[in-house]
Amino acid sequence: MWHNISAAPFLLTGFPGLEAAHRWISIPFFAVYIFMLLGNGTLLYLIKDDHSLHEPMYYFLSMLAGTDLMVTLTTMPTVMGILWVNHREMSHGACFLQAYFIHSLSIVESGILLAMAYDRFIAIYNPLQYASLLTKTRVIKLGVGAFMRGFISIMPIILRLFSFPYCHSHVLSHAFCLHQEVMKLACADITFNTLYPVILISLTIFLDSMIILFSYILILKTVMGIASGEEKAKALNTCISHIGCVLIFYVTVISLSFIHRFGKNVPHVVHIIMSYVYFLFPPLMNPIIYSIKNKQIQYGVLRLLSKYRCGS
Repeated sequence: MWHNISAAPFLLTGFPGLEAAHRWISIPFFAVYIFMLLGNGTLLYLIKDDHSLHEPMYYFLSMLAGTDLMVTLTTMPTVMGILWVNHREMSHGACFLQAYFIHSLSIVESGILLAMAYDRFIAIYNPLQYASLLTKTRVIKLGVGAFMRGFISIMPIILRLFSFPYCHSHVLSHAFCLHQEVMKLACADITFNTLYPVILISLTIFLDSMIILFSYILILKTVMGIASGEEKAKALNTCISHIGCVLIFYVTVISLSFIHRFGKNVPHVVHIIMSYVYFLFPPLMNPIIYSIKNKQIQYGVLRLLSKYRCGS
């Protein structure tokens, strides 16, 4: 009997009680997804095409944009599938693969934000050695390290999902698969899958946030030692975009973690909204923040628009 139930596909859920309005809800969701694809795609194109942006800071920004694009492409098909055509069924393999990418990319994004903090720290704390310390090879190594850490560290809990029998309800409460939700449907000992993520998040996302905070304390200390007020403002201005992205990412991660851990009495709709905020807000806002605060990105966008106008 268990084998038959285990083989049944998982059922994803959109907005419970609002199924009749799914088509209308899909309009803002589709608009946000398009903005995310355009914003992050434009950043990647600009950094590749504009030689003035071939610097460590922009290489890390392209990694961030690439990660955000991957997050978008990982969640978009199932979310839009439910809102447009109410396609809820998802096979076990596809569900586990989606969960793997979702959780891996969270750790990757945290690692890239840490690498970007290191870049800003070296640029302000030790500007004379910036070029020799952050060579193209070192930037690539840091990027590859961030990706490998994310994609390897998540493997143990996802591989265990494949071996579990599933005899409880197959209904998931989101429009995408999350490990913490899928594991609760298993009829098996999930102690490892419960404890491992707590340790992993502590050693990756939480530790990264503490190192970033410490690096900014040192940056602030260095900036305060600069004599000229104009130079202080200029030095801090190079960090503002990164600080914005860091706050958006870590505040949404911490809020979602707290709601999942301690929010048993919180209305279910809050859980759903927070999960969408977590997956949609950082990829939407990161390109906007860098476009508003970074003049080189602004010039690149203007050049791209003028080239497009001339072409048309």
